[in-house]
Amino acid sequence: MKKFASVPAYLRAVPPAPRAALQKLRKTIKAAAPEATEVISYGIPMFKHHGMLVGYAAFKDHCSLFMSTNITKALKKQLASYATSKGTIRFTADKPLPATLVRKLVKARIAQNEHKR
Repeated sequence: MKKFASVPAYLRAVPPAPRAALQKLRKTIKAAAPEATEVISYGIPMFKHHGMLVGYAAFKDHCSLFMSTNITKALKKQLASYATSKGTIRFTADKPLPATLVRKLVKARIAQNEHKR
């Protein structure tokens, strides 16, 4: 696994099409979770807010958004057109996650983390 010093360094290493999808995802997450901090953890970009909030990454044939299994189960209907497994939502650069869905996922995750506090 390649080590990255920062989120921008990670994104620079991603090919253009998935990079654009991840940059849009990053911007949406930042807007939905303005108090969250960005870090590199497990080699990928993550947002933290009272614990891990969400993470994202690019792979050869898809991108992924990582979060709580409980939330992906709770929003199963909204995620029906995406491949999911446990706390992972997979999407492609040409079919990125809609901003409204990302905001809903992030807000649910914030509430979950704050509730645990």
